[in-house]
Amino acid sequence: MLGKLNTVQINSLLLGQNIGRMACCDNDKPYIIPVTYTYDGVYIYGQLLEGKKLDILRKNSNVCFEVDLMSDMRNWESAVVYGVFEELSGDEAENAREILFNRIFQLMTSSTVHTFGHKEKKTVKDTNRFKPVMYRIKINEMTGRFEKL
Repeated sequence: MLGKLNTVQINSLLLGQNIGRMACCDNDKPYIIPVTYTYDGVYIYGQLLEGKKLDILRKNSNVCFEVDLMSDMRNWESAVVYGVFEELSGDEAENAREILFNRIFQLMTSSTVHTFGHKEKKTVKDTNRFKPVMYRIKINEMTGRFEKL
């Protein structure tokens, strides 16, 4: 059965996942990237490095954000959020970082930050966990679909 997710189901999907895709547009050229995020029921929070995506977002702050949960080809949920990218600074950025890290920091276990199995590294470095630009997406519209067998 195919169907539409209601607001409670969309919120549940957004709260239950940590990886989504953020799409933006550079003039007439779409650009989409996977991002680690958290959702607090109002905003979607994340962090970025300086680069192409941030340059695009600073020029055009309209974004589309997608997250999905898929068990198999007949059992899935997908939510799409339309909103506005807001780059944060000062206390807002620190608050956003706390929200994000309280939810996902324990999930971040990249082998590049651990010394075991890497003889050339003597100390653990967490610098790749912290990206300098914190942001949130102000949600304007949400929609979702599902299929369940």
